[in-house]
Amino acid sequence: MRRYAFRKGHGTLNDFVILDDHHGMQDLTPELVADMCHRRAGIGADGVLRVVRAAHVPEWDGDPELWFMDYRNADGSVAEMCGNGLRVFSLHLLEQDCVAPGDFAVATRAGLRHVRMVPGGLISVSMGHVDLSSTSADGDTSVEVVHEDQRWPATPVDVGNPHAVVFLDAETRTSLDLSVAPRWAPTGVFPQGVNVEFVTENSPGQLDMRVYERGSGETMSCGTGVVAAAAAHRAATGFSGIIEVHVPGGDLSVEFADDEVWLTGPAVIVANGEFLG
Repeated sequence: MRRYAFRKGHGTLNDFVILDDHHGMQDLTPELVADMCHRRAGIGADGVLRVVRAAHVPEWDGDPELWFMDYRNADGSVAEMCGNGLRVFSLHLLEQDCVAPGDFAVATRAGLRHVRMVPGGLISVSMGHVDLSSTSADGDTSVEVVHEDQRWPATPVDVGNPHAVVFLDAETRTSLDLSVAPRWAPTGVFPQGVNVEFVTENSPGQLDMRVYERGSGETMSCGTGVVAAAAAHRAATGFSGIIEVHVPGGDLSVEFADDEVWLTGPAVIVANGEFLG
C-alpha cells in the first residue's frame, strides 16, 4: 500500500484532488484516480489534478520548465482541459510557492493557458480559442441531444474539449434527472464523448446552467462548459459584453477579448491529507 499526500480544492463546488508529482514519478492509473474520487470509499472529487513539470509529459513539446496540469476525470479517463480545475491548480501553485505572484502560464493538453489574479480574490484564466463548428464522419453538422423521452437541437462547441450546448426553459432544465446520462446524435460528432450543457437564457448576458460531464456525471460546475454556453449564447444573440453564468455551485463570468476567452471565478483550497492506495 502506497501513501499519497494530497490537497483538495474546488472552484464553484467543482472539486478536485491535487497531487504533487513534480518529477513525474507517480503511476496515476485510472483505478487509482477512481478510488481517490469515490465519494464513499475515497477522498471524493470530480477529478484529479496532477502537478508535474512539463518536461515529464511526453505529449508536451513546449517549454519543459512550465507546470503541466495533468487532469483526470473521476472515472480515471484523461481530459484535455478543465477551467475550474485550472483555477484551483493555479491557486495551489501560488500557495506552494511554485510560481511567483503575478501573471503566469500553465501547460495543458489543450495548449498554453495564462493565469492572472483579479480584484476580489478571484482568478481569471485564458481558455484559448473557442470553435463552434463540428462535423461528424459523414459530414453532418446538425446535432441533437437526447435525454430519456426528450430531444433538443444542440450547438457543438470545442473549448479544447468537446461540448454540446442545449438551450431550454427553466422548468425543463431544473426538472431533468441527470443521474441518467444524456445521449447525442449523430454519435460520430463526438467520438470521444461530450460534456452536455443545459442552459436557460434569463436575459442578454445572463445564463443559468446545469452540466453533465463525460467521465464524471452531473457536477456543480464546469468551467469549460460555462465558456461553451457563453460562446453559444454570444453566437446566437450577438451579445458582446461579459456573460455571467450561474451554476449550482456559484457564479462565473466569461469575457471575449480579441481571439482569447477569459473565465473568471473563485478557487478555494479546503484540505490536505494522506491517501492510502
